[in-house]
Amino acid sequence: MPKTLDSASESLERRRKAHEGERVVGGLKSQKARNWTEKLLTRTTSGLVYALCIFACLFLGKIPTTVLVAAMAWLCGSEFFRMSRLAGRMPNEFVGLFATVLYPLAALARPEAETGITLLLMLACGTWYVLTPRASISDASITLFGAVYTGLLFSSVVTIRSCDPGYDGALLTLGVMGSVWVNDAFAYLVGSKLGKHKLAPRISPNKSWEGLVGGLFGSCIVWTIVWALGVRGIELPLALLAGLLCGCAGVIGDLFESRLKRSVGVKDSGNFMPGHGGLLDRSDSMLFACMTAYFVLHYGGIL
Repeated sequence: MPKTLDSASESLERRRKAHEGERVVGGLKSQKARNWTEKLLTRTTSGLVYALCIFACLFLGKIPTTVLVAAMAWLCGSEFFRMSRLAGRMPNEFVGLFATVLYPLAALARPEAETGITLLLMLACGTWYVLTPRASISDASITLFGAVYTGLLFSSVVTIRSCDPGYDGALLTLGVMGSVWVNDAFAYLVGSKLGKHKLAPRISPNKSWEGLVGGLFGSCIVWTIVWALGVRGIELPLALLAGLLCGCAGVIGDLFESRLKRSVGVKDSGNFMPGHGGLLDRSDSMLFACMTAYFVLHYGGIL
């Protein structure tokens, strides 16, 4: 009996030594399964908290929505300016981030006030450029663009939510944002299963034309639900147009930020959301899609 136990012990020891190299680099099946589970739980938890915060603020009213959007715009702007500095630029972050927060607040007061914010931002950037010898025209331009990219585009969420103080405004805004989330989910599912033709291999190798079609289908489904619920009297042709245009705009926004990250050699814009990267990584599609939704709804007579 002792010999049998010794033999089994030696066999286990030999197996352990044979897989020592894989264990060190985390290549064992058990290690891979544990790491995958941990990443999934982390990603799911942070994504759920993100979605619940947005959902709660939308239904609490336009003021909580504005506060949340202003905070999100500030964080996204901060990540954008961080990447700009990694590229060797020196933007004026104080001016850029101040304007970034003002855009959603201006949208809450009067959408026309956003034009005033842009003019003042241009004046501030020009003045800073004149008074600061080390500043280049690229630094001033990036300061201006960063605020417009994150603050002005995000302010469209506030404008859409402010169209109706009740549940219609909340449902419409949730539909706009939900179409972006579903677009991303459908694009990933379809692309991972059926994707064969690369959409933009140099910018985002994992994206495919098949995924694009799947994402547009998912976006149209959400907008069809908005129509079926009778939100703001939106008609089906306009809802389908919004689904297609917002889906395409979301993809452009995603590729735009992917190219920004590639240009500075980073995988994520930040680490604000565990499992997702930075907030800008989660909002890149939202920025372009929500502004597109605003134009569609405005010229469609809904806003």
